[in-house]
Amino acid sequence: MAERYIISIDQSTQGTKALLFDESGSLIKRTDKPHKQIINEKGWVSHDPSEIYENVIEVVRMLTEDIDKSKVAGVGISNQRETSLAWDRISGEPVGNAIVWQCARAVSICERVEKKGEAENIRGKTGMNLSPYFPAAKIAWILENVEGAKEKADKGEICHGTIDSWLVYKLTGGKEYKTDYSNASRTQLFNIFELKWDEEICGLFGIDVKNMAEVCDSDSDFGETDFEGVLPFPVPIHGVLGDSHGSLFGQGCLKSGMTKATYGTGSSIMMNIGEKPVLSTHGVVTSLAWSMGGRVNYVLEGNLNYTGAVITWLKDDLKLIQSPGETTELAKKAVKEDSLYLIPAFSGLGAPYWDSHAAAAIVGMTRTTGKAEVVRAGVECIAYQITDIVKAMSEDAGVKVEELRVDGGPTKNDYLMQFQSDIADAVVQVPDSEELSGIGPAYAAGLKLGVWDESIFGKLNRVKYEPKMETGVKERKYAGWKAAVGTVLTKESLQS
Repeated sequence: MAERYIISIDQSTQGTKALLFDESGSLIKRTDKPHKQIINEKGWVSHDPSEIYENVIEVVRMLTEDIDKSKVAGVGISNQRETSLAWDRISGEPVGNAIVWQCARAVSICERVEKKGEAENIRGKTGMNLSPYFPAAKIAWILENVEGAKEKADKGEICHGTIDSWLVYKLTGGKEYKTDYSNASRTQLFNIFELKWDEEICGLFGIDVKNMAEVCDSDSDFGETDFEGVLPFPVPIHGVLGDSHGSLFGQGCLKSGMTKATYGTGSSIMMNIGEKPVLSTHGVVTSLAWSMGGRVNYVLEGNLNYTGAVITWLKDDLKLIQSPGETTELAKKAVKEDSLYLIPAFSGLGAPYWDSHAAAAIVGMTRTTGKAEVVRAGVECIAYQITDIVKAMSEDAGVKVEELRVDGGPTKNDYLMQFQSDIADAVVQVPDSEELSGIGPAYAAGLKLGVWDESIFGKLNRVKYEPKMETGVKERKYAGWKAAVGTVLTKESLQS
């Protein structure tokens, strides 16, 4: 049989990657291209949807320039999830810019819905705490504030949703308006128990269900694309997953209790809880891992706005470092006894605190605090935040997390990985690939198309970090973190 390739598109917050996998499941080439981060004086964060789509075509063009394009068997897509946009159903042109997941501009819409006493109703159906983080409020903001959007919606001439549905629509030439269960479950508009768009909740946000995308299995047929003529003939899109769900799948976390953390601009921590949902009482959310072959898996998840973005802030804004790689040695050089904590609530705090009005702070400065100590606090705050969520999920699921599978650029930092293992009191497993969010949908597409079988999940090699910190030191450090977070909260924490 002739060799076959799978292309995976990983459309993330900072840019777009195209990944090429051969028939053995090996990643043989990667191309990428950044897109502009549009940030205004109010701190609103936006992306240009047309730029993102054009970059998808370009990275695939670069990816395939040296291969036999006729051997491409199919495509998988992963996407930055809660980023929300709308476009004209007829012309396919965007209705304004996309609102990035980090952006909290829709907080007043959530406050309005909360005043109606609907917050618990929404959580009970969607598994999520009412928050401007999710697309429900973002799409409502677009309909209420972007000129012409409401009129188009009233006429049924608008599409709105997450980046996956935008890319599927554009890549199929407007033939398919679809999303998958993983992305749908993150909109705060989808009933995760009845597995459909919830008309009542959509109505609370002024959204017509008829304008929402068709929800499909994550490994179903999303249509065909030739990437604007880059390929000699159209090939099927057979795997679509939100980026965090993609990495959960790529990490092989297929059984209940298995947990992963993705370190990117922000972070997603997920625990597979099997085929029955569990509503959180500790400040994380319940959503769908995926639906494959008609079978749904649920997850507990916590999301963080600023993890890797803290390192970017240290570099670009504070100019304490010139590259992320410098953080490892600086953290190791910092005064061990220095008690500095950095709380990166630059756009409020997400799970498990859910305080949109919390402000960032540096807490506990002493005379020994200097550049190295600030950088170390920035690195350590990533591990502290993830540990908050791991502890919350453990309480909800009644399972201690003994192993944490991790991925993303910051996992190169061995100081961070060891500190993560110590503070979370868990073995941390780092795979030999950073591309888990793209690997997941590639695996899904390749499995569906028969390019490989489930032995593919054993392909990754892993480095292990085991807890080494003394119990008393660990407990003192974590208690200090919780106290520092308490200084920035504007309302009672959801996690005691």
